[in-house]
Amino acid sequence: MCQHQPSCPSAQAPDHTAARIVTSHPEQGWSLLCNGVVVFDDTGELLPDRRVIAPHRPVGARRQPSPPAPRLRIPAPAPVPSRPRRPAAAAATAA
Repeated sequence: MCQHQPSCPSAQAPDHTAARIVTSHPEQGWSLLCNGVVVFDDTGELLPDRRVIAPHRPVGARRQPSPPAPRLRIPAPAPVPSRPRRPAAAAATAA
C-alpha cells in the first residue's frame, strides 16, 4: 500500500503511527495514514482490519486548564444631547 521510500511501517507493526499522513481532517479530529490506520486526536486508533485501539494518553499527562477569557470592558454609550424645548406658552404665541 505504501509507496514511500523507505517504506512506512505496516498497520500491524508496533510503530504503525509513524506512517505518513495521507489525509488530515483536524476540524473533525482524525487523520488517515498511508498504512490505512485512522488516528484520532484523542490518541485512539482504528486499524484497517476494523480493530479499535482505545485512547492511550500518557498516565502522567494532564491537560492544563485554559485561563479564563479576559472580560471586555465596554464603555457606556455617551448620552445623546437633547434639543432644548420651547416653553408651551412661547410655542402657542408663535403659531
